Amino acid sequence: MNWWEYAFMQRALLGGVMVGVLTAVVGVFVVLRGMSFMGTGIAHASFGGVALGVLLGLPPLGTALAFCLLVAWGIGMVTRRGALKEDTAIGIFFAATMALGALLLGLRQGYNVDLFAYLFGSVLAVSPGDLKLILSVGVLVLLTVFLLYKEFVFIAFDPEGARVAGLPEAALYYLLLTLIAVTVVVALKVVGIVLVSALLVTPPAAAYRLSSTVGGMMAWAVALSVTSVVGGLLLAYGLNTASGATIVLLATAFFGLVLLLRRGED
Repeated sequence: MNWWEYAFMQRALLGGVMVGVLTAVVGVFVVLRGMSFMGTGIAHASFGGVALGVLLGLPPLGTALAFCLLVAWGIGMVTRRGALKEDTAIGIFFAATMALGALLLGLRQGYNVDLFAYLFGSVLAVSPGDLKLILSVGVLVLLTVFLLYKEFVFIAFDPEGARVAGLPEAALYYLLLTLIAVTVVVALKVVGIVLVSALLVTPPAAAYRLSSTVGGMMAWAVALSVTSVVGGLLLAYGLNTASGATIVLLATAFFGLVLLLRRGED
């Protein structure tokens, strides 16, 4: 039997492609706004939410989403009020949520396998229900980006100018944080907590070197992300390696290749 005849591989490819498109589109604004570390912080904040869900017997993805949203908004509030620089606030929340997750999981034994799946992804275990969740959330996020595309581009390049022009820059900023948090949680099933920030940043970062327009950058980011997901899954299947890690390493290889090809243009 060939690999495409397995139902689990079909679901993995479909789910992976959807997550690849979603992370690429949202990741473009993460890179343009200089929020790569924010994406990492939000991704690792989900660890505390997963641990809380496991401890209380609640859906881990639901509690992870709540945690990610609270952390994202909390970081935004602290930094926009000038209390701390963004990287400092992220570092504090990052450490606190990871420590909370470790503490909570220490209170509940017997979940090591589930924990490994959330940390490093389990794309080959994607279920039909997971596909419906990824599709519904993905459509909502992409529709939001489509409707507010110009506004997100404006605040990415010139947030002060956006405020002067009368745009609700603060509301758009918090909405972008919300989209990042939702994207992170949806992508957990595919690449896991540890690797989701890489998928959110690496393809868009490579695309940034390939196009001088936001639209072109987004197209390249989607192409690189989907290729990384599909190629990574096939490599993982053939080499019997961890699928999430293989996807991210392939995306990183593409990024390195782009840097090599574009090195003389700086």
